[in-house]
Amino acid sequence: MPQTSAPALNPTASGNGNAEFGYNPPGVRNTDSAVPLHPAGPVTHNYNSDGPAPGRLAFRWTYGSNVAAKNRDPRVQVVQYNEDSFVLRQNVCVHWEAPFTYLLFGNKGALLIDSGATANAKHYPLRETVDAIVTRWGQARGRSRVPLTIALTSGEDIAQNQGLVQFAGRPDTTIVPPPFDVMKQHYGFRSSWPSGAGAIDLGDRVIEVIPTPGTHKDGVAFYDPYCQILFTGDFLYPGKINISNDRDFVTSLERLKTFAADRSPKWILGGHIEMMFAPGRYYPRFATYKPYERILQLEPDVIDEVLQYAREISGQEMLLIRPDFVLFNGVSPDQRTPVWPEDVPQINPPRPF
Repeated sequence: MPQTSAPALNPTASGNGNAEFGYNPPGVRNTDSAVPLHPAGPVTHNYNSDGPAPGRLAFRWTYGSNVAAKNRDPRVQVVQYNEDSFVLRQNVCVHWEAPFTYLLFGNKGALLIDSGATANAKHYPLRETVDAIVTRWGQARGRSRVPLTIALTSGEDIAQNQGLVQFAGRPDTTIVPPPFDVMKQHYGFRSSWPSGAGAIDLGDRVIEVIPTPGTHKDGVAFYDPYCQILFTGDFLYPGKINISNDRDFVTSLERLKTFAADRSPKWILGGHIEMMFAPGRYYPRFATYKPYERILQLEPDVIDEVLQYAREISGQEMLLIRPDFVLFNGVSPDQRTPVWPEDVPQINPPRPF
């Protein structure tokens, strides 16, 4: 009989979503505490929860170097959010966009959201890193086989699709095809795009797929009801949001607002960080030294704020600065403006050495 890592309590109130179980107490370092060290058989995890599964993002991301060639940080920084969820970031000195990828596990497999900005495995060992995590997770759960699905927030987004080639030929791996029409067919969007909804079943942990065109015509977001986290790629993140089609962007935000009102996400996690801790300040393109970054996670009410200002600039070629993001509507990502919003404090971050 399969073992279970969840206590034998009310099935509608059990699972790691109940913080009273103490699976992830403050300061814990090993979040595999919820499962036996040496399982006799496959461990079946209970993903039913009465709230977001506990997890931690209280740390500092590596932030690069003035001289990229001298940087000695890991090529891929790995943070274990909880026992079934991992956040991976590409070293900013390997690629200046330093994209995030996310690895989620369920009882029947794993999902890798996005694949980073570099194809060369020597410079960016994404597959090696993912394989190591999958192997360790499988050993802890008594599973010799952990099928992997790789899906992109946008097949057009170069900063998130280059690492796919590293997984070519990998056994037990499904890659959601990047071509737009094929991707829509895979999720069942062919006749409903962009109003439909898709799903990726990891085994009792079903990840929802929401169309979000606007920065890219093929953009999608992923929602994990277990952690109550919405993964939005470069559609919504603390940085320079480059709008390619403002009507689609506004419509997608409206759809996301309705979705979030029904699901109540805890956080929004995007594909990059470009903002500084000082409101409205952001790093220029190609910067490989970012010591004053804003935190990654966004509060869900940012959807309302982005929607408000996206409506205001719709039909205008311009950029607009807000504390946690900057909207670029139909202008170059290097565009500048002398206009500073009156309600955004002007704080100059320290000059880096």
